[in-house]
Amino acid sequence: MNNNLVVVYTAAGQTEASLIKSLLEAAGIPAMSSQEGAGAAFGLTVGLMGEARILVREEDAAEARELLAAMERGELEEDAPDESS
Repeated sequence: MNNNLVVVYTAAGQTEASLIKSLLEAAGIPAMSSQEGAGAAFGLTVGLMGEARILVREEDAAEARELLAAMERGELEEDAPDESS
């Protein structure tokens, strides 16, 4: 198994990174986020120090990018609660 990590998304801070990471993990794609130390320590969300990178294993990168592209196109749907119960 290849354990090389590649960046598949750059988020505007840890809040967005957490959402993206959760989306990937819900689809069965292990992911992690990484942010520059000062940006993380001070909670920066603007500029290069505010960016957080989403990383996945190299072998999962194509699937992750497809899912993220579908998200950006607005093609993902939320499961609506069943109101008939």
